[in-house]
Amino acid sequence: MKLLPRLSRVLPILGWAPLYSRDQLASDLTAAVIVTIMLIPQSLAYAMLAGLPPQVGLYASILPLVFYALFGTSRALAVGPVAVISLMTAAAVSRIAEPGTIGYVETATALAVLSGVFLIGMSALRLGFLANFLSHPVISGFITASGILIAVSQLGTIFGIKAGGHTLVEQLDGLVSQMGETNVPTLVIGALSVAFLYFVRLRLKSVLIALGMGKRLADVITKAGPVLAVTATTIAAAGLALEDKGVKIVGTVPVGLPGLQLPIPSLGLVAELGLAAALLSLIGFVESVSVAQTLAAKRRQRIDPNQELAALGAANIGSAMSGGYPVTGGFARSVVNYDAGAETPAAGAFTAVGIAVATLFLTPYLYFLPKATLAATIIVAVLSLVDFGAIRRTWIYSKGDFAAMAATILITLLSGVENGVAAGVVLSVVILLYRSSNPHTAIVGLVPGTEHFRNVNRHKVVTSPSLLTLRVDESLYFANARFLEDRIYDLVAANPALRHVVLMCPAINAIDASALESLEAINDRLKDSGVTFHLSEVKGPVMDRLKRSHFLGALTGKVYLSQYQAVLDLAPRMTKEDEALEEGAGI
Repeated sequence: MKLLPRLSRVLPILGWAPLYSRDQLASDLTAAVIVTIMLIPQSLAYAMLAGLPPQVGLYASILPLVFYALFGTSRALAVGPVAVISLMTAAAVSRIAEPGTIGYVETATALAVLSGVFLIGMSALRLGFLANFLSHPVISGFITASGILIAVSQLGTIFGIKAGGHTLVEQLDGLVSQMGETNVPTLVIGALSVAFLYFVRLRLKSVLIALGMGKRLADVITKAGPVLAVTATTIAAAGLALEDKGVKIVGTVPVGLPGLQLPIPSLGLVAELGLAAALLSLIGFVESVSVAQTLAAKRRQRIDPNQELAALGAANIGSAMSGGYPVTGGFARSVVNYDAGAETPAAGAFTAVGIAVATLFLTPYLYFLPKATLAATIIVAVLSLVDFGAIRRTWIYSKGDFAAMAATILITLLSGVENGVAAGVVLSVVILLYRSSNPHTAIVGLVPGTEHFRNVNRHKVVTSPSLLTLRVDESLYFANARFLEDRIYDLVAANPALRHVVLMCPAINAIDASALESLEAINDRLKDSGVTFHLSEVKGPVMDRLKRSHFLGALTGKVYLSQYQAVLDLAPRMTKEDEALEEGAGI
């Protein structure tokens, strides 16, 4: 009996499968049908974005869903190819192999293997918390810039011209230089597809409901919009012989499911793809766990970030086994899965069955599918990633965060997605180190009529020229210990009348060895200056560690339970002034 709970932590399916009900089955099947309809054109389009044959997108949408159903903890997350990961895959693989070659596909598959191994390794080391160290403004900036790059990269296909490039400047230069070669039939198909898909996304559901259609049916038809675009343009391309007029089509798509094998990358390939796999995995995990946590919160459920690492790692290994490329949890399809009523991860497994059936029986009908339609699908899907409103909100709220976001956007647009994500990770770490090494501190005084102490720059408070109370709103460790020393020394030097300095510690949760040495240095230096050093409101765990050191024995002052007690003892005139203020105010 004790073994099952342990196994269910590794295989969460053992926790929900024994309780699986008929009602849950009905809900999961309904969600699977809707997500399958949405996922087929998306999978084809995102594979093209990654520089891969369209069927590879289908292959990457089968086993990953099954593996996630076994190992994942989210009830609604839908795993598969996504726009940002597809773009990062193209950027990484195109440096090693030529798009359109067998080597390119094999390299993309190897990238999925390395990504899976990296994620599983992070799970084994319980490093899920690392996602918390990536600044949200930085990630938001990277995703916004990636959305712009992806959309612009597809304009060449919409116009029927060759316009490559990994940066915005390269892409725009290619578009402008090749604009004279625009293929009009391709442009018509692409423009109409974009317009139709935007109408479907923004207005179709409300129009259908206004016409009297039920919300559920209207929602299904809306989600099927990309399928309708694919069907209509494929029929038009076949019936009007548009291939003869220069319209690029998908062409022959292999029928059937791929054979299962796990490719083992060579050491040379590991060295070339290692950094790209690490960055791709990190971004994919952050995107996936953010979506999973948001959806889980709506149903008062929880996810395990470390187990999610293992589940995403297994999904990527599954993608590689079936000839796919790196995958992660997608925002759009996960929301659709949730809204469609998915109750358990079984909905993903049922979706995998639907994709497998489509791969077996529908691929022959994709021969005349215009690539411009897939480009339109990508453009409409990824522009939802571009959030200029977030840029404005960040500017208003925090200039520092805005600077980091703007830098990430510019680096991604001007230097490419790999440099952008690397810059994003570095900037997140720099922001963390800067903020923690420059903790917020405040000189505080007594609020009249109370026993509370507040910042002298924000409130009317009572102070004493002989007593300085400094509150530190951060734990003390090696990165900010020197900052505290300099701050106290500067304040003491500026106040010759000082006799007592109290370090107020209610927000200090830990003091490491470096910070302890700084406190000892502060105590010694203040002693030489004729100033007594005290602590107040020290938390229990912090006090326990201080008692194991020599600091308390050498402390020139005392450790006070409360700051008010410190004032009563060290500056009783402050309390008398407070009483006088109360009497004068008639309190």
